[in-house]
Amino acid sequence: MAGQAGLFLLQAVTGFLSFALLLRFYMQAFRVSFSNQIGTFVVDLTNWLVKPLRKALPGLWGLDLASLLPAYLLQVIFTAAMVSVQGNIEAWSATGLLPLLLWQGVLATLRLSIYLLIGALLVQAVLSWVSPYSPLSQPVGQLTRPFLRPIQRVVPTIGAVDLSPLIAIVLAQVVLMFL
Repeated sequence: MAGQAGLFLLQAVTGFLSFALLLRFYMQAFRVSFSNQIGTFVVDLTNWLVKPLRKALPGLWGLDLASLLPAYLLQVIFTAAMVSVQGNIEAWSATGLLPLLLWQGVLATLRLSIYLLIGALLVQAVLSWVSPYSPLSQPVGQLTRPFLRPIQRVVPTIGAVDLSPLIAIVLAQVVLMFL
């Protein structure tokens, strides 16, 4: 029981921090301005980890690896903790367990990225209905625009209602089924 409680707390901490690190990564990748409430929160929350890593880990093709790598490593750590709490760690050799943990970390990071996209799409849809001129509308719109533009080219608005966020959420959930 204590192991499960510890695993829950570890999942909450690693998930929250990974989410913030991935949000920082995607905001930088999609050139979203950090001079807003979301950007300030994400930078203040993750600077203690990202700033020192930037000295040792340079960016690659304009991507901030100092934000992406810790998010991935946190997912690997959580996966390793989950395997050890379940008691299956003795059945694996070190050479077989490490590649499995690394691969599961990749899958978990991809899943978390898709959940981040779904959350941003939901926030954007709600803001467009309730408060389209909210200060959060611009950064959320910049974050989701690369995913919505291809859909908007194919699916026209119906009665002044943009269905592209709904279609993007459905497609993201289909991708989650394969992960």
